[in-house]
Amino acid sequence: MKVSTDRPYSDPEKAARRLLDIANATEPVDGKIYIEKINAQMLYLERATPAEYKAGLDLAISRGWLLLHESGTFVKFTQAGTDLFG
Repeated sequence: MKVSTDRPYSDPEKAARRLLDIANATEPVDGKIYIEKINAQMLYLERATPAEYKAGLDLAISRGWLLLHESGTFVKFTQAGTDLFG
């Protein structure tokens, strides 16, 4: 069996950028982007592993692009995150 190590989101930078693209395409509800909208697409449609998803989300938060609510149920774009698309 041949195992491939070239996963598209093994680089946290690529995972974070894809997460931001998904979040940007998601319709916010009262300015909130519910986390299940992002993780469903990233994990099931994009086929990222949970570790790749988490690394991308952590990077986006640490770079100040997204704010994760303390409950963990939604994110919001920061001004820096919004500027990436505008």
